[in-house]
Amino acid sequence: MEIFIRDITEGDAEAVNVLSFQLGYEMPLEQTLANIKSVLGTKGHNAFVAVHENKIVGWIGVAHALQIESAPFSEIRGLIVDERYRGHGIGKKLVEKVKQWSKDNGNKTLRLRTNMIRKKAHLFYQHLGFTEIKEQKVFEMQV
Repeated sequence: MEIFIRDITEGDAEAVNVLSFQLGYEMPLEQTLANIKSVLGTKGHNAFVAVHENKIVGWIGVAHALQIESAPFSEIRGLIVDERYRGHGIGKKLVEKVKQWSKDNGNKTLRLRTNMIRKKAHLFYQHLGFTEIKEQKVFEMQV
């Protein structure tokens, strides 16, 4: 299976929106487009899509993260591969692209967060060489 990885564009919003829905992230198309524009317009952020036969079959987002308590690092902010295309190395290619982006931007560490219920994703990340360093709970409030 031939897969091409390229930078995300505003024209990818609809395909990205549909893929995000597969993992339960329901959002209006307009918001997905606005988010892509923000990523493209913000230094230290980027996103890439995986393309097979002119169809977007996956995407990944990454950002340079700064925190007081740790050295700067890159963080995967989202990774989705179309459920019909999983198991073909697409996720691995997307992660490889982000690893290179991280190196090119001076980061030696790449992190990600994943929902505790996504056991298959945990195995996938471990297979790629990620090491689990902690578990967290996420709290939210409307302001």
